[in-house]
Amino acid sequence: MTAQLSSHAQWLLLTGRPGAGKTTAIREAVKGLNIRIGGFYTEEIRRGASRMGFQLTTFDGRTAVFAHADFRGSPRVGRYGVHVDALKDIAVPSPYNAIESADLIVVDEIGKMELLCQEFVDALGLASQSTKPLLGTILSSPHPVAEGLRASPFVRIRVVRPETRHVVLLELREWLRGILQCD
Repeated sequence: MTAQLSSHAQWLLLTGRPGAGKTTAIREAVKGLNIRIGGFYTEEIRRGASRMGFQLTTFDGRTAVFAHADFRGSPRVGRYGVHVDALKDIAVPSPYNAIESADLIVVDEIGKMELLCQEFVDALGLASQSTKPLLGTILSSPHPVAEGLRASPFVRIRVVRPETRHVVLLELREWLRGILQCD
C-alpha cells in the first residue's frame, strides 16, 4: 500500500508502549459523542496477571479473538498465534462500513498482527483515500506501512505515556470537536 492520504483526510494516530493507555484514551474520547462511529478497538485477554491474547470489537458490536497464545498453526507475532481469518471477517469490513456510513473511523490498532492481513492493509488504503477522519493507534516499531503513514502530512502522531494519558485525552477531544464540529 502506498500510504498517501487525500488532501481532505485527517488522521490522528496514537503510539506508545503497551499499557500506556492508547485504547483507553480513544474509547474515552469518543464516549458520549453524538456521531456515528465505525471501526474497531482491541482489548487484551487476560488470565490472572498474564496477557493471553487479543480480542477485536467493532462499534456495531461484533467481536472476535484474533490473537492468542494458545493458537497453533497460525502466523506468530511474539508468543501469539494470529488468526488472520478473524481479521478478514471483522477488522477488514469495519473500515469499509465506516467509510460508507460513519462520521468517524476508529482503527485500534495498526499493529504487527493486523498488518499480517493484506486485506486489512488494503482497507487502510481505501480509508486513506476517504474524506472521513480516522482516529487510531499505530505500532511504534518500524514497518513499511506504518512508516508510510507516519510520513504523510495528513497524519498526526501523538505519543501516549501513562503519565500523559489525561493530557492526550483532552487533546483527542479537542481534535474531534475541531474536525467534526461537534459539541
